[in-house]
Amino acid sequence: VQLQASGGGLVQAGGSLRLSCAASGRTFNLYNMGWFRQAPGKEREFVAAIRWDGGETNYADSAKGRFSISRNIAENMLYLQMNSLKPEDTAVYYCAARTRLRVSYGYWGQGTLVTVSS
Repeated sequence: VQLQASGGGLVQAGGSLRLSCAASGRTFNLYNMGWFRQAPGKEREFVAAIRWDGGETNYADSAKGRFSISRNIAENMLYLQMNSLKPEDTAVYYCAARTRLRVSYGYWGQGTLVTVSS
């Protein structure tokens, strides 16, 4: 599967952004999907994940209550709705996919930059 993330940009603290990730191929529903981010000078970290059928989600503590992950299987799309953004959310955000039987993510998009100004 090939992934293409988009929707990043510059937003003020307290604002919202919606990231999108377009997946190629006809087997999108075989993959569990996730969002990760990497801030300048820091390691990449987990943000949110969603099961292949959309039936289960989980979030990093930093994202709980503010971010929402969703997917549209029919349109091969993954989303991350981000509300109440903080300057510390500034990072390059990546979408990723892993097959159901694997623990690690094997497919990555190119990343989209989110900058939150104070």
